[in-house]
Amino acid sequence: MHWYLYVILAYILVLMGFNFYRSKKVKTQEDFMVAGRSLSVRVMVFTLICTWIGSGTFIAGAEYAYKAGFSSLWMPAGAWVGIIIIYFLAGKIRTFGQYTIGDILEVRYGKTARVFGAIALIISFTAIVSYQFRAGGYILNVVTDGAVSVEVGQFLAAAFVILFTALAGMMAVAYTDLPNGIIIVLACVISTPFVYFFAGGLSSAQQVLPPDHFTVFSETFGAHPVLKGISYFLATGLLLMGVQSMYQKFYSAKTAKGARQAVVLWVIGTIVVETVVVIIAVFASSHFWGQGYDPAAMVILAAKHMVHPVVGILLLGAACAVVISTGMNYLLSPTTNLMRDVYQRFIRPDADQRTMVALQKVVVVVLGVIAFFLATKLVSVLEMSYFAYTIYGVAITPALIAALTWKRATKAGGLASIISGTVVCVFLKVITYILPPEQVPDGDPWGIPIIYPSLIVSLLCLFVVSYLTQAPKEEEIKELFQPSEA
Repeated sequence: MHWYLYVILAYILVLMGFNFYRSKKVKTQEDFMVAGRSLSVRVMVFTLICTWIGSGTFIAGAEYAYKAGFSSLWMPAGAWVGIIIIYFLAGKIRTFGQYTIGDILEVRYGKTARVFGAIALIISFTAIVSYQFRAGGYILNVVTDGAVSVEVGQFLAAAFVILFTALAGMMAVAYTDLPNGIIIVLACVISTPFVYFFAGGLSSAQQVLPPDHFTVFSETFGAHPVLKGISYFLATGLLLMGVQSMYQKFYSAKTAKGARQAVVLWVIGTIVVETVVVIIAVFASSHFWGQGYDPAAMVILAAKHMVHPVVGILLLGAACAVVISTGMNYLLSPTTNLMRDVYQRFIRPDADQRTMVALQKVVVVVLGVIAFFLATKLVSVLEMSYFAYTIYGVAITPALIAALTWKRATKAGGLASIISGTVVCVFLKVITYILPPEQVPDGDPWGIPIIYPSLIVSLLCLFVVSYLTQAPKEEEIKELFQPSEA
C-alpha cells in the first residue's frame, strides 16, 4: 500500500512550500536564530512539544519498550520532572533574551566555558540529528514494505531536514512545528485504543510478553535494573533542563509571561504523548513478539498494521513529523553555537547580518552531512540517544542551572564541571568499544550506566572548585539575577 508513502510525501512537499514562503521573511540573524522574538503562546506550546517529542520517543522509546516493557516509562518521566523545574526558569531565560546557552555560560564562567560548552553541545546534538535520519529510514522502509531500504530512507530524511532548516532557520522550525505538533498529539491519542484492542488487551499481552515487562524495573534489562531505569530518568531530565533548542524557543517568545504559560501546556502535552507512545509500543511488541522485527520499529509497525488506515496514516504522519521537527531543532542549535559562540565571538565580531545568515545556512548543510554519515554507522538508536542525552546532561546542565540559580558558582567551578563531564563521558563511551562484549551489558561498561560516574565527577568539580575559589562579585552576575519581565 504505497499510498501511505504518497500521502506522507505530499505533506512534506506542502511543508517545503510553506518554508520557501517563510524563508523570504528572514532578513536578520535574529529572524534566523530566534524568529524575531515573535512567537505566540500557541506556537510556543506546539514547537516545545516538537522540540522534545522526536524519534527519541517514537524510535528509541519503542526499542526501550520492546526490551523492558512499561518500565521504559522511566525514560520520559525524567523529562516531565525537568519541564516542571524549567517552569520556574522560563521567565528568567526570556528576560535574559540572548541566542544560545553559550551567552549564559560566558556571563557566568567566561569565554572559555562558552567554547567548551559549544563543543559538548555540538557533539551531543549532531548525534541526536543522526538518529533522526536513521528513524526516517525506518519509517520509509516499513511504509513501503521494504521497497525503500533503510539506507535510502535515511538519505531522503536527511535531505528534507537539511533543506528545511537551511531555508529559514527558527522561522521554519517554529512554524513547521505548529501543524506537526497538532498531528503528533492527535495521532498518538487516537491510535492507542486501536492498538490496545487489536493486540487483544492487557491479558493477551501478559501471556505473550515476559513478566518483567509489567514491573516497575525490568529485571532483565541492564546488569543492575534499578540503576538502569533511573539512569534513563536522569539522562532525559538533565538533557531537558539544559537543552539549547528549548532555550532558543524561550528566547523566541514575545514575552516572559508567554514563555511560562507555554511551559504549563507543554508539560501536559508531553506527558500525554509520551505515555501513549509507550502503551502503543508495548502492545505492538506483544503482537509482533518473536517475529524478527526491529524493536525500534514497533510504533511504525503499529501504524501500518494495527489501526484503521486513516488513523495509520495520521500516526505515520506524526512519526515523520517528529523526525523532521526534531531533526530541524537539533540541527539549528549547534549551527547557532558555531556562528554565535565561535565565529561571531572570536573570528568576526563585526560580521554583518546578511553574511551571518548566509554562512549559517552553509554550516547547517555541513553539520547535516556529518550527522548523515554518523547515521550510516548506527546500530542502536536507543544507545545513541542515551549517549547524546548523557554527554549533554553531565557536561552542560549542572553548570547551566547553577549559572541561573546559584550565585556562589564561580568561573573556575563552572568550567571544571563542563570539561570534566565531557571528558569522563566520552572516555567511558570509548571504553564500551574496547572492553569485551560480556563486560558491557546493554551498553554499560562493567554494568554501570555511564551517567553515574560522569555526573558525580561533574557535580563534584562544580561544587568543590566553586567553594575553593573566590565568589563572583554582585555586578558580575546581576545580568542573570534581575527580576523577570512581565
